[in-house]
Amino acid sequence: MSATGTLLLGFVLLIGGGTLLVRGASEIATHFGVSPMIVGLTIVGFGTSAPELIVNTLSASKGVTALAFGNVVGSNISNLALVLGTAALVMPITIQGQLVKREVPLLLLATAVVTAMAADSLFEGGSATISRSEAVVLLLLFCIFVYTNVLEIYQRSTTDQFFLDVDDSPLVIAPTPSRARWLFVIAGCALLFIGGDLAVEGAVDLAAYVDVPPVLIGLFVVAVGTSMPELATSIIAALRHESDLALGNVVGSNLFNTLVVMPVTALVGPVKVPAGGITDLMLSLSLTVALIPLFFYGEARLGRRAGGFLLLVYAGYAVARISTAEN
Repeated sequence: MSATGTLLLGFVLLIGGGTLLVRGASEIATHFGVSPMIVGLTIVGFGTSAPELIVNTLSASKGVTALAFGNVVGSNISNLALVLGTAALVMPITIQGQLVKREVPLLLLATAVVTAMAADSLFEGGSATISRSEAVVLLLLFCIFVYTNVLEIYQRSTTDQFFLDVDDSPLVIAPTPSRARWLFVIAGCALLFIGGDLAVEGAVDLAAYVDVPPVLIGLFVVAVGTSMPELATSIIAALRHESDLALGNVVGSNLFNTLVVMPVTALVGPVKVPAGGITDLMLSLSLTVALIPLFFYGEARLGRRAGGFLLLVYAGYAVARISTAEN
């Protein structure tokens, strides 16, 4: 099978595995009395980021950390520019809930911390790397994020628009037999690992075939492929006029990528920042900064014009990044 065919098959298995995992885990959680709102904010959010986690873990275990770096940062950039821009073109996004507004500054902080960690070569010399000790710091930040969100759920679950949107959006499908629920979870995990292995193999072969650095394949091929669940979720939320969910899905996914996927990858093997990596992180940071005036001042609205501009930014970035890449 060709490198492209292997990569596409890997994407199909990753998306299918994530879907089965979400379905099984959601029904198991509901069976034990967990509310659909909690399921939507945790299990579904994890499920849409599971492909990135699997691909990165396998990439690090095979020593292809440039691909892993590109996948995380590329996913964050594509979520903020490609996914959010497309969702805004479908339906302008207006934010009403306070939780999402609070998570945007948290994403800004997390992105800034990772950027500072990656820029350590500027301060200490040597090669830029996300080390294992820095990975532990990021995971601790994620624990703080989870703790504050749990408190927020209990304090705002009946008043915040974001929670009302989730409650109005049934995320759990028709009940299935108990045994089938566990089979969905097991099958989903198996497909994720098989698909992740194929995606990494295909990405490495594709990079060698077209003679480009693996980080570019991670940034613009693997990242876009593993961001398809976020794209579908945000478009559906936008069509249903549930803007808080559309933005919350993107922000939550980026937080998970930054505070879980990146550090878990670094724990498997320290992630070296490839050439141009600081620029990639700075773009991700700039896109996050751009959300602040859009959603915290004025009408808190991302219209079609702004959505189109985000898509142009992504296209321009892709052209510039590929044309200036060093082999």
